[in-house]
Amino acid sequence: MEIKAIKEVLEVCRRLDQRNLVNAYEGNVSIKRGGYIYITPTGKNKAFLTEEMIAVFEEDTMKQVGGLYPASSEMLLHTNAYQTRPDVSGVIHCHPTMLTAYSLCNKSIESKAYPEMIGNFKKIPCAPYGRPGTDEIFDVAREYVKKNDIVLLGNHGVITVGKDVYDAMNKVEAAEAIAKVLYYAEQVGKIVDLEDSEVEMFLAK
Repeated sequence: MEIKAIKEVLEVCRRLDQRNLVNAYEGNVSIKRGGYIYITPTGKNKAFLTEEMIAVFEEDTMKQVGGLYPASSEMLLHTNAYQTRPDVSGVIHCHPTMLTAYSLCNKSIESKAYPEMIGNFKKIPCAPYGRPGTDEIFDVAREYVKKNDIVLLGNHGVITVGKDVYDAMNKVEAAEAIAKVLYYAEQVGKIVDLEDSEVEMFLAK
């Protein structure tokens, strides 16, 4: 086990809490490193987690070898993500206000007007609903996660994967900010799209 990995989980949890991307009951963070999976415990406020509270599992046996509490109820979501995307080492599942609002509407996020949205994400797809806490939630999202680092989970929130947990954190933070801009722009008036050639330039990056 690595104390450094545990500290990284705690650091990301506090950042997500400060940015209102998680709340007392919702949201979970994990790291896969060196044959272990480190994940937040179930039912605990992310802002007040301590090192001994982080659940640690052997990746091969899925035996819990560290932590005072059971893993998040969405453990299956994380382990399935790691199995599907061996290139990632960090997974975040959370319910940010705007991203979750889009997920409740089963609406993917895309834009031809916002360069940062196009360049950074191209499109944030929304997977169909799958029952939380079961394999079903990832089964319906699997094909989306194979091709995208951030995916809305229908009626449930969002999953983000990254080369490390900070990469996953940055993606969900940026995506939530973009979702807010697009929502407010729709309230302000008619959104003006970029020229097709400009859109293609950002898509190509």
